[in-house]
Order: sequence, then structure tokens, then C-alpha cells
Amino acid sequence: MLIDIALDAMGSDQAPEPEIRGAILACRHLPVRVHLVGPEEELRGPLQQALRGEKLPIEIVHASERIGMHEKAAQAVRAKKDSSIRVGLKLVREKKVSGFFTAGNTGAAMATAKMVLGALPGVDRPALALVGPTMTTPTLLDVGANTDCKPQNLEQCAIMGEAYSRNVLKIEQPRVGILSVGEEEGKGNDLT
Repeated sequence: MLIDIALDAMGSDQAPEPEIRGAILACRHLPVRVHLVGPEEELRGPLQQALRGEKLPIEIVHASERIGMHEKAAQAVRAKKDSSIRVGLKLVREKKVSGFFTAGNTGAAMATAKMVLGALPGVDRPALALVGPTMTTPTLLDVGANTDCKPQNLEQCAIMGEAYSRNVLKIEQPRVGILSVGEEEGKGNDLT
């Protein structure tokens, strides 16, 4: 059985070529069906050319707008109702796909996710997670979504990171800590 995944085909600086190549590789090596989200007229030709006749479970979902990296997230999210980010996240909300990926504007992705999907009960702000390639496989959370956190935001991130480490990474007793951008005077914010 294939897992349906939405991919923002307009997210990266070189879009849509890297996204199309990634979708092809994912479909060749994983049990997934990829829904490329973006302007159909800009995706159809490059996708057919990259597939070279190969039949893979890749579909195009039309979205007429894109949010650029230079755009202010809040403004773009409100103005662009048919952006590839919003359309992809609506697929998640409607349970047509299991997940959504973007290499695009992080602020816009986070704001749109909160708007379209809502927040988990007890979680005030969304967070970004990173699983670092280390000997002990730590999960770092939040890695940039929130620059100024209140103590309760840090507590919520600790709970989410612990749950993710235990349930997804299968670490029986995850260790929770806080990192700053450096130990020198003036590094980090007042809270850290």
C-alpha cells in the first residue's frame, strides 16, 4: 500500500526541477505516491521529460500561486489563498495525504500550517525539529521557528521532542536539554 505525500513543487530556489527529481527518487525507492503541488502548466512538461516514459505514482495537484523566500510570511499567507503551501496543507487537513513537505519559505509554511491544520491541544506555537546525524541521534526542537520563547513554549517543545524521540526514534529514555547559539556573553536571547 502506498503512502500519499504532498510535495510543494515550487518551494526551492531552482523549483520545480529538484522537487521533481526528489519525487521520482522517492517513488522509486519508497512505498509512496507523491502529489506535486504547483502550477500544472509549469509542472507537466518538466515531469514528463524527467520521467522519460517511466510510470511512477506521481500526480500533479494544481496551485496557481507560490510564496517566494523574500516575501513576508504573514502577508503572503493572507494574500495567496491558492499557494502551493496552502493547497498542500489542505490535502493533509482533508486526509488525502499523510504529510506535506516544502523547501520553501519556512515562516509561511509554519504560519499556514497553524492556520490550515490548527495547533495540537496544549501547544501554543509550532516548532521545527531536526534529527542530527550524531552517534546518539538527538532530536533538536525548536531549530528556528520561534526566536523569542516564553518558558511555557520551551516546556511544550521539551514535551514534543521527548514524545517524538520515544515514539518515532524509539529512544527509551530521551534526555531533554536546552541549547543556545553559543556560550559567549551576548549570545542567545535573554531567556536562554
